[in-house]
Amino acid sequence: MTITTILALVVLVAVVVMRFSQTAPDPTALPALPDQITLPEGVTAEAVTFGKDWIAVISGDEILIHDSTTGALLKRIQVR
Repeated sequence: MTITTILALVVLVAVVVMRFSQTAPDPTALPALPDQITLPEGVTAEAVTFGKDWIAVISGDEILIHDSTTGALLKRIQVR
């Protein structure tokens, strides 16, 4: 039992040390976002999700997919 407790403590300390020693991501590696995204008439954004080359805007029962560089609307997906 003592050995198990000591091993668990060593693992816990190792995980904490590894987690805090990670460096922050390079801000220049983040994708460039458009200055603005124009939503269609009557659409209100409830949530926004960012992908590698797209931005999804969730509005009620609809998902709007926009280009991440230009902000242009690429696709509208109806959700049941």
